[in-house]
Amino acid sequence: MKKILLLSDTHSYIDAQIEKFILQADEVWHAGDIGDLKVTDTIKTLKPLRAVYGNIDNTDARAEFPLDNKFEVEGVTVWITHIGGYPGKYNQRVRAALQKNPPKLFICGHSHILKVQFDKQLNLLHINPGAAGKHGFHKVRTMVRFELDSGEIKNMEVIELAKR
Repeated sequence: MKKILLLSDTHSYIDAQIEKFILQADEVWHAGDIGDLKVTDTIKTLKPLRAVYGNIDNTDARAEFPLDNKFEVEGVTVWITHIGGYPGKYNQRVRAALQKNPPKLFICGHSHILKVQFDKQLNLLHINPGAAGKHGFHKVRTMVRFELDSGEIKNMEVIELAKR
């Protein structure tokens, strides 16, 4: 079993409140728009990190992290990308690949809108954790945590951080 903390759109912001939840996880996943790499450097000193770069990320972030991160953990296939859309409205860049070989868990960021939605057509769970940073239109900073265990996604929780 693995405890996962999922965040996105930090836009160069990390604080003790985020770090508290990082310490409770086995792995941290970041769905892009990292901003300053001090965010991911801090996370990596605390827990293993899997991340992708987002549209605001510079060449340093793009050199360190991929556009798409596809992997399997605890029997769950995962695809993380920054701009991916959501069920019924997937981004054109990912749509055909999702339909051809859907993961069990599809994660993206970008919109700053927290969304957890099951796609019945593709039999996958879509998660956008919202935005953990302070930059953007969102009112409340959010993250998501869950467990992966023997092919199952379990015990999902939305974490609401302080208002931005």
